[in-house]
Amino acid sequence: MLAPVGPAGQGRPNLHPVNDLEARWRDLGEFIRDQRRVGHLSLRKLSEMAGISNPYLSQIERGLRKPSAEILQQIARALEISSETLYVRAGILEPREGETDLITEIRLDPWINEEQKKTLVQIYESFRGERRSRTVGADLGRDQDDPSESEALAGRS
Repeated sequence: MLAPVGPAGQGRPNLHPVNDLEARWRDLGEFIRDQRRVGHLSLRKLSEMAGISNPYLSQIERGLRKPSAEILQQIARALEISSETLYVRAGILEPREGETDLITEIRLDPWINEEQKKTLVQIYESFRGERRSRTVGADLGRDQDDPSESEALAGRS
């Protein structure tokens, strides 16, 4: 429900919720355009990579269309950014507290070239993958006795 504006409830209805939504879609579109430019992709190339039409992508970038979560996922995949980043910007997800999207920050950095950005992203993702593997391995290790640990303990007695 729209709240009235003005003293004692007089005046026009508050259209700020509509303006906020419009601003959010414009912001999302500008972000997608910025990411496309950072990646040196033409509108046509990104639309091909994402599997959507050129005019539709153009309308999204101008904030004229509200893309579905599926379309945002396709765009994110083509831009090589997390879908979550676009979902948060679109208002589909709430932002995580205290956490930033490092990959997006790397891609936006004007001080490093594209090859350096790709290398940094690959290194970062490999470190994260390594950590995930160790975490999963550690979790599995807790469920089973480690024979080498048992042997080491037996050797002390």
